[in-house]
Amino acid sequence: MIEMQDVWKTYSNGTHALQGVSVKIDRNEFVYLVGPSGAGKSTFMKLIYREEVPTKGQISVNGFNIGKLKQRKIPYVRRNIGVVFQDFRLLPRLTAYENVAFAMEVIEAPNRLIRTRVPEVLELVGLKNKANRDPSQLSGGEQQRVAIARAIVNNPSVIIADEPTGNLDPENSWEIMQLLDEINFRGTTIIMATHNKDIVNSMRRRVIAIEHGHIVRDQMRGEYGYDF
Repeated sequence: MIEMQDVWKTYSNGTHALQGVSVKIDRNEFVYLVGPSGAGKSTFMKLIYREEVPTKGQISVNGFNIGKLKQRKIPYVRRNIGVVFQDFRLLPRLTAYENVAFAMEVIEAPNRLIRTRVPEVLELVGLKNKANRDPSQLSGGEQQRVAIARAIVNNPSVIIADEPTGNLDPENSWEIMQLLDEINFRGTTIIMATHNKDIVNSMRRRVIAIEHGHIVRDQMRGEYGYDF
């Protein structure tokens, strides 16, 4: 599903964000990315959804060669990848329903399908009764649930989650993790960057540790492994 072979990413200022990374992530895996700030985790994820391109090496995502992908093909890759951010990134003037529907409108989904699918997904994330509320009327945990609903509404094969619990209190963090666990159980691959030691150590999944652009540890049912 996702394979990197000797991938390097060097920025114009000379920073080597990734250095010779090779890894394979199979369908339906749940993977934590851990490591110090600035280690290369965000670059790793941005390469997957083609926000960045590799300086060297090859990346395959769902059969697409990311490095050689033509501009017109990028939307086809991203249709199968949902992204969840730490800061939610909801459109403030749209309701919860409209934020989720927007992701379907972008790919020109039929209106009839949007009217059916959006309530289904809002119900899955526990927000069916708050569909008409603006983001400002929702708690942080509820806003992140809307962001997750938006990420999964088009039935992606992969979810990229960049610190999805970083701005949430412990109770809301666990609720978000239970939701991501359910989405993974339904067949979606999840790659999640996190500094939350308790979550990683409690929900033992595959752990890929990145330091200075290198993968230094790759363990099934791994632990967080850092004290910071």
